Amino acid sequence: MQPERNYWPEWARFLQHWGLGELVAAWLDAAGPLTILLAQFIYFGQPFMRGAVPTAKLDALARLFEEQEESRAFALFLREEKTS
Repeated sequence: MQPERNYWPEWARFLQHWGLGELVAAWLDAAGPLTILLAQFIYFGQPFMRGAVPTAKLDALARLFEEQEESRAFALFLREEKTS
């Protein structure tokens, strides 16, 4: 397992808690290349978010959005967590 995926269970619990798991999974499936723009926004905003979110988590989130295979895998993970 890739180190970035260590954060997935935490992110999934947070999204499921707020009822956003399926919405985020659908968005990840539909957004396609637009997620690359979101990754760039995260990279650009890191200096401003460092106090609130650890850099490792921001990097992991940006990489998730950068790589479409990872985005699809996380969407599948969210759906599987919902049924668990």
